[in-house]
Amino acid sequence: MQSGTPMKTAGDTALVETLSGAVFPPAGVGVVVFDVVGTLVEPSPSVAMAYQWAAARHGLTVDVPLIQQRFKAAWRRQEAVDAAAVPAFATSRSREAERWRAIVEDVFVGADASEAIFTELWEHFGRVEAWQPLAHGRDLVRLAIDAGATVALASNFDERLLAIAERLEPLSWVPHVFASSEIGWRKPAPEFFRWIEQRLGCEPGEVLLVGDDPELDVAAARRAGWRSLDVGSR
Repeated sequence: MQSGTPMKTAGDTALVETLSGAVFPPAGVGVVVFDVVGTLVEPSPSVAMAYQWAAARHGLTVDVPLIQQRFKAAWRRQEAVDAAAVPAFATSRSREAERWRAIVEDVFVGADASEAIFTELWEHFGRVEAWQPLAHGRDLVRLAIDAGATVALASNFDERLLAIAERLEPLSWVPHVFASSEIGWRKPAPEFFRWIEQRLGCEPGEVLLVGDDPELDVAAARRAGWRSLDVGSR
């Protein structure tokens, strides 16, 4: 988590918040929206390990470093696909499934078992047991709730998040859960943020996004007129 004091962004249109014993949420914030993966929870085992184990059950042996390399490249390719779409970053349940199927196919390129591995991994990451809470995220959610803020989750996860959030703390503490597949837009699309504002009945300037991704969370929120807290370098 970054340290220091709140600082103005270029253009003076939003604030990037930092924490160093400061009050959370900061003054003027009535709505706190949390990213999920990397901010409040993380995969356990890691994504690469889960992929390796699933592959092994289908007779494939792939080293974790190679899986990591291929996964990152496949993720970037799918982000580019969404960015080039018309309209950009529009999504749906079917698009999210398509995205993950393509990523699995790229990780296990040429493997006859890739469809079976995809099905297994889709089910795996839809289970509560595949995730573990992050302590700093738990603390921030509790602080936001105790402060009386409206608290929401907003993620580029798909509909699987809805069931996970019902059973896994601190996600289960939060009354509003928004997944991109249900919104119809992925971050960093401005429509993602406008949709949440309409759903919660709030104005951009009163919303703080807490996230770990410098572009999809922090920069995208700032462009939408929200404030943002970067927890990615904790």
